[in-house]
Amino acid sequence: MSEKTSVLQGFKAFLMRGNVVDLAVAVVIGAAFTNIVNSLVKGVINPLVGAVGTKNLDSYHSCLKGPCTGTGDTATGVRILWGSVLGATLTFVITAAVVYFLMVLPMSKYLARMEARRKAKENTREVIEVTELEVLKEIRDALVAQRGSGPGEEQRQRQL
Repeated sequence: MSEKTSVLQGFKAFLMRGNVVDLAVAVVIGAAFTNIVNSLVKGVINPLVGAVGTKNLDSYHSCLKGPCTGTGDTATGVRILWGSVLGATLTFVITAAVVYFLMVLPMSKYLARMEARRKAKENTREVIEVTELEVLKEIRDALVAQRGSGPGEEQRQRQL
């Protein structure tokens, strides 16, 4: 029974990790986004292509063998459906462009700004530390000067 419990606990820990939840959200958003891109291709790209030829990219094909007649189950001959490949390629390129320009590029710019701010803060700390060291040296020199030159004072100043 303890093996079953440990397996269930391990599974629960796996599900509760941030990566799994983020991945699940990404898949759901990606599926919804795919519908938008498909609609864009069918509603905008296909009609633009239709201005030159047919309105549906899927209807573009080449006949490899024999008389190519009919459609669907009654089709004869061997067809290469390059129009559907072109439509899928356009869908992929549009999806990749939107993901890059709306998600990847802004995130990389944001991360670069954060890194620049972090480096600027580190440089400021170094300047402050150097300035504090200089002030402490000045205080030391002022204290030594106030004491005056007593016996052995020259030797102590040489050591500093």
